[in-house]
Amino acid sequence: MAVQLDAQLLDILACPCPEHAPLSVGTPDDPEADFLTCTSCGRSFPVRDGIPVLLLDEAVAPSGDSAG
Repeated sequence: MAVQLDAQLLDILACPCPEHAPLSVGTPDDPEADFLTCTSCGRSFPVRDGIPVLLLDEAVAPSGDSAG
């Protein structure tokens, strides 16, 4: 199921990373996923019960991201 958020709310929401970039619905691999993905850093944030969880600790790193 795709994220169902008001368009005005989606325009206001931004990634909590230092870039504060806009968010897009879904993930790069699954546009229907219940996530919002940062257009800058690529982190994906879960949407639970219709509420975006915009916490860096809850974010899923981009699949090509490597630590080190």
